[in-house]
Amino acid sequence: MKAMVQDRYGNPDVLEPRDIARPAPGPGEVLVRVHAAGVDPGVWHLTTGQPYLLRLLGFGLRRPKNAVRGLDFAGTVEETGEGVTRFRPGDEVFGECTGAFAEYAVAKADRLAAKPARLSFEQAAAVTISGCTALRGLRDAGRVRPGQSVLVIGAAGGVGSFAVQLAKTFGAEVTAVCSTGKTDLVRELGADHVVDYTREDFTGRRYDLVLDTAGLRSLAHLRRALAPRGTLVIVGGEGGRWLGGIQRVLRAAVLNLVVKQHLRGLVSTVRGADLDVLRETIEAGRLTPVLDRTHPLADAAAAIGHVHEGHCAGKVVLTL
Repeated sequence: MKAMVQDRYGNPDVLEPRDIARPAPGPGEVLVRVHAAGVDPGVWHLTTGQPYLLRLLGFGLRRPKNAVRGLDFAGTVEETGEGVTRFRPGDEVFGECTGAFAEYAVAKADRLAAKPARLSFEQAAAVTISGCTALRGLRDAGRVRPGQSVLVIGAAGGVGSFAVQLAKTFGAEVTAVCSTGKTDLVRELGADHVVDYTREDFTGRRYDLVLDTAGLRSLAHLRRALAPRGTLVIVGGEGGRWLGGIQRVLRAAVLNLVVKQHLRGLVSTVRGADLDVLRETIEAGRLTPVLDRTHPLADAAAAIGHVHEGHCAGKVVLTL
């Protein structure tokens, strides 16, 4: 099968097209024919091996442990492993797998769900990582409730574009922070208020919940936008070759001991139950993935580079 493979860490151009053996599903796993694969910021980190903390966490110290990149995908079940009863060959699915930048990939059955019928494969491939992160950031870490005021920073990005829509489904009043060229988009997504960060500061009022998906601002700045007993959820982070911004989360954990505000970092994982929630919300017409652009598989390096630049409106997807 064709796949985008890397033998060493480096800039995205270390990825090269190659013919490799098709994987086989083990117990509890499913082999899928990949039709489209999502590109999220985590792909850049795993390609470059930065921050270096990733290597220590088991992704490969000197070289990538898994040579094929890509996590979220949409495709068709080709074969099921022992013990899998929920899916069968021919089913259209979306979810998380290992090595989505390939014609075939193996996924754990509990990290899959039926593809929403109203979405194309390209749209469905954009959902898993960003959609689950937004859902868990709002519902689990943020404990959002109807009538609350929610501030979404990075509202036009992959996670942010899902968060704006999901916060509305939870009954919140949503203020979206983005750049000038994306204000119309976030209004279309349902934001009640829009703050253009290039022209004004979002700390003019206080919010019950702040979801920061941009990963750059200081805790002091973010707390100025937070109600006295409000909740800040930090999604990801950027900055530095060694820790990659995790120091903000560590500082937040220390501050939590002495302030009344709730400051939380989010480590999101993909679960089939959450994918089912997203699928049901999509089928109900209350959630639609935003696609910035699509690239053919061979242009994976360009797609990863575009995402890393930070100017995407929504998600970037590779097509196979």
